[in-house]
Amino acid sequence: MATPLVELDRITQIFKTRRGEVRAVDDVSLRLAPGEVVCLVGQSGSGKTTTARIAAGLTVPTSGTVRFEGVDLRGRDKETFGNFRRAVQYVHQDPYASLNPIRDVFGTMAAPLRRHRRVGSRAEAWERAAELLAQVGLTPPETYLEKYPHQLSGGQRQRVAVARALTLGPKVIIADESTSMLDVSIRMNLLTMLTGLRRDLGVGFLFITHDLAIAKNFGWEGKTAVMHQGKIVEYGATPQVIGAPEHPYTQALIEAVPEPDPDLARRKRQTRLSRTSVAASADGRGDAEGPP
Repeated sequence: MATPLVELDRITQIFKTRRGEVRAVDDVSLRLAPGEVVCLVGQSGSGKTTTARIAAGLTVPTSGTVRFEGVDLRGRDKETFGNFRRAVQYVHQDPYASLNPIRDVFGTMAAPLRRHRRVGSRAEAWERAAELLAQVGLTPPETYLEKYPHQLSGGQRQRVAVARALTLGPKVIIADESTSMLDVSIRMNLLTMLTGLRRDLGVGFLFITHDLAIAKNFGWEGKTAVMHQGKIVEYGATPQVIGAPEHPYTQALIEAVPEPDPDLARRKRQTRLSRTSVAASADGRGDAEGPP
């Protein structure tokens, strides 16, 4: 088996609050191979974002181990950790909040290129920024380079955020609900663009979402982990998790997905009622006889 690119090994994150300790992430293990997609699915407050931040090196876990290319990151020198942070890039949920409002698109793109000496001049930075914008579907790029975030639509801002994440040639992109604030049609266009980047560049994705329909669309060829109350309750190949879920929470998530086809919706209701009936019988409730 190939060495995982990023591995979380029994990660736990405990936050201290006025009401006591909160176990946001509880003994979570995940592996992301080069070029692989892993979708992390769950409702708000399930621990998805905390897990993502730990995987990106933005949060230090209370316990457990984070490995990059098989190397434990605890106590490593700045150079090793810097290589990890450059290789793992984070795309936030709200692109407007994650982009500096007083920087135009070129300034946003040029900052990491110059900081990490990927370019030697302003002209080189301009050319590279234009290439990356074209890569994420913002064409012609010259139209966007001198614009500010407030002059762009939500979908355009998120594409700029993805282009910025690509400036350092990452091996992994962690996308934290990166499509949840977009209209449905724009969301699908963005997912198509991200799929193209994965195939063309070989970038791995840890894709955070509360929507199983999006996980099915984007992660069909990869894996899906279902998170509930800080724990991974189901994990496996996406077709298996979505097509034959074993955990009741995963089943509930799938049943909650709106179904436009009335026949399929009817079958889902019948399956749910049948499952409820079987569970009642197993508890002994279905065998009880009425009064004589």
